[in-house]
Amino acid sequence: MVASDKLFAGSIPDIYDRFLVPLIFESYARDLAGRLARTNPRDVLEIAAGTGVVTRAMSARLSKAARIVATDLNQPMLNHAKARQPGGRRIEWRQADALALPFKEHSFDAVVCQFGVMFFSDKVRGYKETRRVLRPGGRFFFNVWDRISENDFADTVTEALATVFPDDPPRFLARTPHGYYDEKQIRDELDAAGFKDIASEAVDARSEAPSPRDPAIAYCQGTPLRSEIVARDASRMEEATTRAAEALARRFGKGVVDGRIRAFVITAVR
Repeated sequence: MVASDKLFAGSIPDIYDRFLVPLIFESYARDLAGRLARTNPRDVLEIAAGTGVVTRAMSARLSKAARIVATDLNQPMLNHAKARQPGGRRIEWRQADALALPFKEHSFDAVVCQFGVMFFSDKVRGYKETRRVLRPGGRFFFNVWDRISENDFADTVTEALATVFPDDPPRFLARTPHGYYDEKQIRDELDAAGFKDIASEAVDARSEAPSPRDPAIAYCQGTPLRSEIVARDASRMEEATTRAAEALARRFGKGVVDGRIRAFVITAVR
């Protein structure tokens, strides 16, 4: 991972929320919130809340008495999330580093993290922090993307950008979001952090967009892939986005596009 992989600022939060959230995140957010709701937690910590798609799903599914603390490393993402759903006293929004959580031991019944653990620079340390703030018997719910070849749009966009920058292809999507899919590695690192009753489940879904350009914008301009493109040649952002859209159109058609997405949902007990 490189430093820019964690940077979600500038115009990224808005584009991320408008394009990427409905494209790949909403169905998994509902799935995660449903799993969490079945445990009826009172105090919930969300790590890597992003623009709040899981926060909104939890708010709709959890008991009205449940308290949610939604955190993210990137304040611009939290600002966007809070603007969409202030939440009153039920939801607290806090900037926080998952590797050094600003909470006391045994503060939460559950911790939730949607597609965020891949960004932990030290996975075991992050898992230990999560375990520290969980109460005995508390549960950790999170998900990770499967390898990029199992996620059609991300794979197609990555291959397209390699034709724009053949000498130095942008590899953010393969390196980070889709780079932490080895179930044995995940189990081993959770075990090293002290978790028990670790379970993993593959969850397949479909990703749909009104046109090929929508996922091209989502990935090229609404993720840290944008920073990789800019670092190579900022003047070629539109060319890169168009090349990605053309590749998607060739593979999925020029109208509504539909592709497979695959993730693993992990649960573990303190």
